[in-house]
Amino acid sequence: MKPIFSIPLRAAIAGALVVSAPAAMIAPVAPAVAQGQGDLDRAVAALRGISTMKADFTQTDRKGQTVAGVMTLKRPGKIRFQYEKGVPMLLVSNGKSMTLIDYEVNQVQRWPIKESPLGALLDPNRDVKRYGKLIPTGNADVVSVEVRDPKKPEFGVIRLIFVRNSAAPGGLQLANWVAVDAQNHQTTVRLRNHRYGVSVPDSTFTYKDPRRSSRRPR
Repeated sequence: MKPIFSIPLRAAIAGALVVSAPAAMIAPVAPAVAQGQGDLDRAVAALRGISTMKADFTQTDRKGQTVAGVMTLKRPGKIRFQYEKGVPMLLVSNGKSMTLIDYEVNQVQRWPIKESPLGALLDPNRDVKRYGKLIPTGNADVVSVEVRDPKKPEFGVIRLIFVRNSAAPGGLQLANWVAVDAQNHQTTVRLRNHRYGVSVPDSTFTYKDPRRSSRRPR
């Protein structure tokens, strides 16, 4: 039977969240608003202050194709993107590697966390403060941090966008991020309905391997 899931959309999911990207400009920015080292420190503190989090997400590729789902995060290094019904894919990190499972074609792909743009969120060895820089946003309530290692462009580039929110860890809430795939195609992931400090068992970050007839969790 011919796969029914969109091939371009499948590629966008893999490219934006898993495959490493070369150094690239992400998007033009508005005129600068005064921002300084303090905002970078607060952004780092906001990331480190998240122990667990769930949020609804939408992911939009450069052609405007959008998929939705629920993201679950647990530090250090664990994340799960559960896509909406009709999208037969799962993206999960167990703290060491990112795994993309495609249940429609029974394929599993795996990458070290450090080789994903999401390493800025997940890799405990990735120093966001060292490799991140503030990007002017034109809005004093929005903080944008671009993370890339110029010596290791294969690790990818990601821009993290925070909004000031006193209820969020560190006073900044991660609102969205922009990643670039190997062809310099931009994809945006937007978060909403953030829930912090929720109970998240480690079993959340396992998956059923479609290549195994036993279907045992990995």
